Amino acid sequence: MTPGYGVTVSPATAPYRVAMQQRPLGRSGLAVSRLALGTMTWGRDTDTDEAAAQLKTFCDAGGTLIDTADVYSEGESETVIGSLVNRLVPREDLVIATKAGLRPGTDRRRDTSRRHLLGALDASLGRLGIDDIDLWQVYGYDARTPHEETLAALDHAVSSGRARYIGLSNYTGWQIAQAATWQAAWPGRAPLVSAQMEYSLLERGIEREVQPACIAMGLGMLPWSPLGRGVLTGKYRNGVPADSRAASPHFEPFIAPFLDDRCAGIVEAVATAADGLGVSSLAVALAWVRDRPGVVAPILGARTSAQLLEALASETVTLPYEIRAALDDVSAASMGYPEQQV
Repeated sequence: MTPGYGVTVSPATAPYRVAMQQRPLGRSGLAVSRLALGTMTWGRDTDTDEAAAQLKTFCDAGGTLIDTADVYSEGESETVIGSLVNRLVPREDLVIATKAGLRPGTDRRRDTSRRHLLGALDASLGRLGIDDIDLWQVYGYDARTPHEETLAALDHAVSSGRARYIGLSNYTGWQIAQAATWQAAWPGRAPLVSAQMEYSLLERGIEREVQPACIAMGLGMLPWSPLGRGVLTGKYRNGVPADSRAASPHFEPFIAPFLDDRCAGIVEAVATAADGLGVSSLAVALAWVRDRPGVVAPILGARTSAQLLEALASETVTLPYEIRAALDDVSAASMGYPEQQV
């Protein structure tokens, strides 16, 4: 028991005892765990005690990279993390990544102006209770703001000591290439080191342009929703469980696109592979995306520490070539001109 946070780890759910491997984040010297802990529901669906249990479990397994955003749970995710840093886990043991630029519920859903970004950065630092953020990322492209203004704000965050590394999230391939080229063209500018994108066996669209751009420009990919919004675990094979996110009015629109016949076929292929290897569908799906070219750390979002433990067990799973090839084939993204030419 950790005093004050209600964290109990029983022998049956003790943290997985294989130290998590570390990987460099893009073309940088920053090493991060090859799985990241997502905190989108912290402060809303996940209370502080459960968040503390997940953080302790993750760090005990060798995890270091914690992902959040200023809009997660309307800022409460960052507040919960801030309440746990140093009290539960030493600050130096964590690589904290957050994002800014998204303004849901407003007329301007994305705002990457210098004014908004730097104000959001200071607010994030206050909620997190830290002096600097390890990785600060822009949360989507804003067509109203010149690219160079957004990038100058990121660069200022680094030069002022408020952020150590910078990256992008939910950008297209050309936008990533343009931004990375701009940063590299000016001496002394902070390079972009990451791109956070949705990527799983059910969503492979980034393979057309984003993945090649990231590899060419030296950005490490941080896939969000690597389990296909939870569908690849197999929980929806026989319908929608009453306690699942798909049964929640808040999450149902997010998950519904992955409950069609195409996705069902991929889910069955994952289940077949899992049965053959004697592991869970979750482990197969996670190992597949974790070891794709350019990927640094898939981001795990768990409702409970028990679910997180199951995901961490994938650290020991490496898919044989034959299984990877079969999964590649059944889930292949549609390619056309000009990405695929004869």
